[in-house]
Amino acid sequence: MSATADHAESLAARLGFQSEQVVQEIGYDEDVDQEFRDVVETLVSELVDEEYDEGADAVLLWFRDEDGDLTDALVDATELVEDGALILLLTPKTGRDGYVVASDISEAAETAGLSLAKGGPVGKEWTSTKLVTPKAAKSKR
Repeated sequence: MSATADHAESLAARLGFQSEQVVQEIGYDEDVDQEFRDVVETLVSELVDEEYDEGADAVLLWFRDEDGDLTDALVDATELVEDGALILLLTPKTGRDGYVVASDISEAAETAGLSLAKGGPVGKEWTSTKLVTPKAAKSKR
């Protein structure tokens, strides 16, 4: 395994992905960091697409500035998981096409009722922000 693959595996585990999880992936496109995605896919029980509707243990959300409203995307992601679940927001790094300003991420997370936690760089083009749904803070529709 390469040093970058080792880093991706370490990062995925440190961010909270676990072997028994079903992780719903949103915003997948050909520009994602495929190595990190592959590591998450091998680490978790199942990586499912946007059409999955049975409830996931975590969400992997690839988001670019041109993808629309980040707050709406985060609110939608909270509807897919249980309270206390991990939502990993992946955005292009500063200066890259589609990057999202950090203050916009913070504001969108707060508006969506999510807690910010530490993330980190994911490959050469992407950075992650770990978001957690507060336990019992949201009501189910």
